[in-house]
This record gives sequence, structure tokens and C-alpha cells, in this order.
Amino acid sequence: MPNTTRLLRFPTTNDHEIVFCYAGELYTVANDGGIARRLTSGPGYTSFPRFSPDGKQVAFTSEYDGNREVYVMPAEGGTPKRLTISATLGRDDVSDRMGPNNIVMAWENTKPLIVFRSRMKSFNDFIGSLFTVGLDAELPQQVPVPRGGFTSFSPDDSKMAFNRVFREFRTWKHYRGGMADDIWIHDFKTGATENLTNNPAQDICPMWGPDNKIYFISDRDGRMNLFVIDLASKATKQLTSFKDFDIKFPSIGKDSIVFEQAGYIWRYDLKSGQATPLPIEIKEDLAIGRSTLVDASKHIESVNLAPDGERTIVVARGDIFSVPAKEGTPRNLTKTSNAHERDAVWSPDGKWIAYNSDITGENELYVRAQDGKGDAVQLTSGADTYYYTAKWSPDSKKLLWSDRLQRLRFVDVTTKMVTQVDQDKWGEIEIFNWSPDSQWIAWGRPEENGLPRVYLYSLPNKQQTAVTDNWYGSGEPI
Repeated sequence: MPNTTRLLRFPTTNDHEIVFCYAGELYTVANDGGIARRLTSGPGYTSFPRFSPDGKQVAFTSEYDGNREVYVMPAEGGTPKRLTISATLGRDDVSDRMGPNNIVMAWENTKPLIVFRSRMKSFNDFIGSLFTVGLDAELPQQVPVPRGGFTSFSPDDSKMAFNRVFREFRTWKHYRGGMADDIWIHDFKTGATENLTNNPAQDICPMWGPDNKIYFISDRDGRMNLFVIDLASKATKQLTSFKDFDIKFPSIGKDSIVFEQAGYIWRYDLKSGQATPLPIEIKEDLAIGRSTLVDASKHIESVNLAPDGERTIVVARGDIFSVPAKEGTPRNLTKTSNAHERDAVWSPDGKWIAYNSDITGENELYVRAQDGKGDAVQLTSGADTYYYTAKWSPDSKKLLWSDRLQRLRFVDVTTKMVTQVDQDKWGEIEIFNWSPDSQWIAWGRPEENGLPRVYLYSLPNKQQTAVTDNWYGSGEPI
């Protein structure tokens, strides 16, 4: 969509307006999109807004005072009020693999209580519990289930639909196992808990609809799509069919569900069953996005010394620099602000620099002259995974590398022909080397018994041979 800002996150709706997160701040916009207005401007990261049942207030999670806590503010904007004081600074990292702490999940419908997930009483970051806190910032009370994640309450608050596990910040694609969650119903009157979905797939983000149905997202078809389950018949129906990117962080109002997908915010109309992307614009100076001068020496990723010791290749902030050992002028060989160059290595003859770059959108292997003259030469194409650092053959004619698909391959720098040496079933190939005459390759391959075994590959004969026994571990051939 033209004139639409991307990477809009954590939307919530009161059916008149939508509040969402962008660049760590909250914004509000009309229910059909338009130019958004900022609601917050505090320090730290703000996320997970949730409208109150009457749509007049927004609860959210933020870092105004350093650690991550629960706040509330008027929906039209105003001074936020802090509601929790958990002081768990060691568990407030926004990049935490099991999600940030004190996440606002929902409101109760009949009482002015905000429900949030916290690790304030947990012994590890994998386990969080659900708590409620009122608008007077009284001591939070734990919801009577041992652990919880996404949650939603029935209209009369007598029951709660919830996930036991929260791992949405650690997305394991197509995962089927003990951490693949189901949707559970807890009855506060009887204390009974029922597994509602009981499916091998990931069923998360339950939303108790006004029609007494539970809406949720699931990756049953390979992507996170929107589903609904009828509480009376237990019949489940798929409502969306996205094939490219997952639905993330949906939230329900009285008439619609809003969610993020492919960086856009979508609205799903409960009556028509239609999902529509919303044209939302952020029109601000966004100073953090301006070009600026940065000292690259403070962001060095790797270094590689030239064969003659006169210069060093330095990778810093995604560019490749040639730096003199004593006197001379540093050279930026790549000068790409739209790509990440990495893993630069000098050829044994000192003429070429090989490196990985994602300038095409995928990770490919390149070479270029060490003096910076001329264009880079792309050696590989059709990349299907992440490449590790390549190794030059001693004659500077070939490059050998491994990847995350557990392959070991080499490419002829002149012909660009790629040859696969091996692909292991049991693990990545991490250690490999050339023979001095460039005619042999040695590597350690993980075996089924968990022990590495050394193999040799003859380039003239195109054959591999195991040279150590598989009864003991052997690796790191030189």
C-alpha cells in the first residue's frame, strides 16, 4: 500500500480508534487508518497497549522509570500512571528470548482490573504468571493458575481463556512439542481447567468474542492465521489464509479484531468476515532514522591480516575497510549503507578479498580487488541459507565454505562453478581446511553417534574418504 508506514506493532482497538506501537512509542489512529498521532514520548521502550472495556483508557507496558512496569493513561492521551513496582531489572530486557517482563495482556470486563504477565515470582525466565492490578496501584494479585501467557476473559469474568506458555518472542517455526501451546479455559467458580484446542500446533492469543466464541491464531496450516472455535459445538473454523507472513499479536474489540501482519496493521470485521490492511502513516521527524556519522572503530566485527602484513581487512558496521599496518590511507572497499558485508578474508596471493554480502536480499559470496578498484564479483546465487566464513585455497583459485544447511561446498573463482563436497545429517560442518597443493579438502563431520570423524575429499577424483575410525572423536584437521 502506498503512503503506509511499516513495522507497526501490538495493535488494540475500541472499534473507533486503534492504538499501536511504532519505534517503541504508542500512537493512535482512526479505525480505518490515516495519519497517526503519538501518545507517548518517554524514555525506554513502550509496548502491548490494551484498551479498557469502555474504550476510554489504555493500559500498556513501558520503561519510564528504568525497569519495565504497567502503566495506564487516557485513550486520547495524557499523563501515564504507574501501577506496578516489581523492580526486576535483571528480567526487563526487551530482547529477552521468552519475552519482556510485566506484559499487559488484557482487562477484566466487569471490574477495572488490568491483567499482566510477570516473572516477579518466577525462578527462571521461561515461567511467568498472570496477575491483576487495579487503577489505584494496589498490590498485584495472582490469577489462580500456576502459569500463563496470552489471556482473555468471558464477558461476565467467570471464565478465562489463556495460554500456559508464552514464547512469542522466540518463534520456532512449525514447532510441534511440549512448548507448542493450547488454549485452556479456566472456570473461576469451579476451579476447573479445560484444554479447549488440544492440537499439536501452536494455538495462541485467545480472544473471547462478544458472540461467545474464542478467536485465536494458529500455525496449523504452516503460517499463523486467524481461527475461531465455537464453545458450544467445539467446531473450529479458519478465518484467514495468509501464506507469506504470520499474523502477530491480535486484539479484539466489540466489532473487529486488529492484528499485525507483514509489518502492516489489519482489521478483521467480525460481521463480514473480511480482513483489510489499514493505510496508516507516521509523519514525524523520526530523528533516530536520520543519517549520521558513526565511529566505525567502535563496532569492529572481524579483522584479517594481509599475507604480507602491510594492511588489514577490518569489517565494521557492515562495511569492509582496508587499513594500513603503519602508514597509509584507510579505504572503505564496499561503501554500502543498504547491505551487510561480513566475514572478509584475504586471498593468499594478496590480490583479492572474499566476503559475504546480503546486498541482493540474500546471503551470497563475493570477491573484489584488495585495492578497491573495479566492481565486486558475485560468485554464488540462489542462496537458501546462511553462509559461514569462506576459506581460500592456497593457490587463490577457490573458496570453501559451510552453511546452516550442514553443507560443505567450494566455488571456482574464475568459472563460478559451485561443487558440493558433503552434506551432513547430524550437525553443521564447522572445521575444514585445504591441503597445501589445493588438491585436497579435510574436514570434521559430526556422526550419528555424536562423535566427529575426519574425511578427505580429492578434487581431481571428486571422491571423499573417511580417514579416522568412528569409534572415537576426531576433528580439527590441519
